[in-house]
Amino acid sequence: MKNDRRSFIKSSSFALAGLGVSSILPWESYAESKKKIGANGKINIGVIGINGMGWADLSSMMKIPETQVIALCDVDENVLNGRKAELAKNGITTTTYVDYRKMLENKDIDVVIVGTPDHWHCLQMVEACAAGKDVYVEKPVGNSIQECNAMVAAQQKYNKAVQTGQWQRSVTHFSDAMNFLRSGKLGKIRTVKAWAYQGWMTNIENKPDSAAPAGVHYDLWLGPATMRPFNPNRFHFNFRWFWDYAGGLMTDWGVHCIDYALLGMDSKFPKSAVALGGKYAYPDGAHETPDTLAVVYDFGDYNMIWEHAQSINNGPYGRDHGISYIGNNGTLVLDRGGWEVIPDSKRMEAVPLQPVKGNGLDVHTRNFIDVVKSRKMSDLRCSIQEGAHTATVCQMGNISYKTGDKVTWDPAKGKFNEEKANVLITAKYNNGFQVPKS
Repeated sequence: MKNDRRSFIKSSSFALAGLGVSSILPWESYAESKKKIGANGKINIGVIGINGMGWADLSSMMKIPETQVIALCDVDENVLNGRKAELAKNGITTTTYVDYRKMLENKDIDVVIVGTPDHWHCLQMVEACAAGKDVYVEKPVGNSIQECNAMVAAQQKYNKAVQTGQWQRSVTHFSDAMNFLRSGKLGKIRTVKAWAYQGWMTNIENKPDSAAPAGVHYDLWLGPATMRPFNPNRFHFNFRWFWDYAGGLMTDWGVHCIDYALLGMDSKFPKSAVALGGKYAYPDGAHETPDTLAVVYDFGDYNMIWEHAQSINNGPYGRDHGISYIGNNGTLVLDRGGWEVIPDSKRMEAVPLQPVKGNGLDVHTRNFIDVVKSRKMSDLRCSIQEGAHTATVCQMGNISYKTGDKVTWDPAKGKFNEEKANVLITAKYNNGFQVPKS
């Protein structure tokens, strides 16, 4: 058990480091921020899922003077009690919940952070909006195209502020790169690449099913997912590699990188997608999602190519993640470390590396709270509509992989032209849960 715990901490820390955030709350800056505003007028926060990004999102949001956390919810009481104790040591009193539905009944909560596994995002965001809360929901927004549509419909129905946790939208150097891209200096762009080569993601050894750990409410962890015995490989961080709960690297990192591919090209949906890949690195590993995948999207006047590989760091241009816009005159390469332009011969001047500026997550949560106050939904850096758009394009790649065929999209009907692909648009809810209507 100790070795499992160390492995979990290690993988969680790597994940947060890759996101450019810390898992440790800066208590001094938090205390200082609270001196700037009186006790009245606070925006009260409740968090569902506080083990990984939910905690990182809260840590960021707590730096904002107008906020205070009053409620924590997690189905793992070991995590829940630990977070409550950490906050209490620093003078912050919270009410804790195991069932998020009970937390949503708390009328004092203004904002809900959804930091749970992907298969819970839709239900919890929709029900939080229905309960009158504004929502910051982690990416990918849904684990199916149907869920993405339902989440957009819920925001429109309840008119709540909903920010997607694609915080790269709030990083200055990403915006600077987009400004350069739109200058036209690269010439005609014919290919865009997006990729994630994650060397630290190694094999998941097969483990037997077992009883859930003490303090874990496994029925509430599964929620709408297929009922099956508890297995430690599927729990906490590694849920990402199982179709019941997520979509592998395509939706984990893809929503960040493909988001900027779409944003830079001002594109909606591709005409088609074709995927090839599999469990090439670890064919006998416990994971279900492909550890190696390539998807080609046809947008009519350019192609977008997605690549991912686990246990390999050396991606295109020597970067383990990124986006490149390949034009007639040169190529712009962008990642979380900065951006640069590589000229094609002497058709344009090179642009040396423009490094990262600022903390994108902090800017992103600040933007969300500003909109919670102003109610100007158009000011959101990554609305649920934008998050759903990117997640849907990522799902198209996974659906092509699952069907083993090229899939083509009908934008007027909002579905594929292939029936076996359309079957995979819908979410399969279990255990008495129902997909919210869109």
